[in-house]
Amino acid sequence: MVQPLGEHNIKLFSLNSNRDIAEKIADSAGIPLGKLSSRQFSDGEIQINIEESVRGVDVYIIQSTSYPVNNHLWELLIMIDACKRASANTITAVIPYFGYARQDRTASPREPITAKLVANMLVKAGVDRVLTLDLHASQIQGFFDIPVDNLLTEPLFAAYYMEKGLCGEDVVIVSPKNSGIKRARNIAEFLNAPIAIIDYAQDDSERSEGYIIGDVAGKKAILVDDILNSGRTFSQASKIVQEGGATEIYAVASHGLFAGTATQLLDEAPIKEILVTDSVASKEQHPKNIAFLTASDLIADAIHRIQEHQPLSPLFKFTSPEKEN
Repeated sequence: MVQPLGEHNIKLFSLNSNRDIAEKIADSAGIPLGKLSSRQFSDGEIQINIEESVRGVDVYIIQSTSYPVNNHLWELLIMIDACKRASANTITAVIPYFGYARQDRTASPREPITAKLVANMLVKAGVDRVLTLDLHASQIQGFFDIPVDNLLTEPLFAAYYMEKGLCGEDVVIVSPKNSGIKRARNIAEFLNAPIAIIDYAQDDSERSEGYIIGDVAGKKAILVDDILNSGRTFSQASKIVQEGGATEIYAVASHGLFAGTATQLLDEAPIKEILVTDSVASKEQHPKNIAFLTASDLIADAIHRIQEHQPLSPLFKFTSPEKEN
């Protein structure tokens, strides 16, 4: 638990996307969650009533914009507007999982950049700051004209695997796609482990075949990604790594969505353990080998530092569990 903030002029509120992590954040920060009611009418409209004063208060609204994405996004926007009209001093949106982050560029002609649209909507609604966890694309921070603090999960994951003894030359950190190389490299450096990359090339029939850049033979492989959605990336990568001679295979992702047939795919994959944070309260069935790592203490620490005008940079550093003892 971080230093309690109970005596400060601050209030935390949870909306409906992920009440569990909000309660953990509040407990870690030493602040009870504020009282509000949020209901949806039969036509889909959302109504929010804040049941205590927020005048002159620094308000933190905890809401992941996960499935159903649009309902949770609109609930957040309406809550921001309610706090603004109720004369809150500052409004910070705490968004553990930032939906629409994968739509961060125009990949094909006439496509929108929806992540930028969401940023515009949040700012227009009246938010003063955004605190989020492991954005799909870090450049999304530049879509905002307000402060955006993007906390990283790599130190959390590194500490977890270090405690399990998964470190050093006997382990290899694998990026299952080119876009995740930086994330995999960071964890590899924390664990003093080598890195490997799975790349894809098309054969004469235009079928994509995966191949490994690096050495996984005789090593315990940890597949690293930011969003676990359909499960196809980990499922395919684990089979490629197994064929490459890995002795054990683990997988880790910051956000576990588990959409569609993800659970079935992952249950059939040769993965010993799948680790995700609690950034998303998924109602889907989870794989049998799932493990959860809470990000609540990290987020609570960030809230404390923001409130006390302290730097957040120490939160991006990895401290070995051995050094803490």
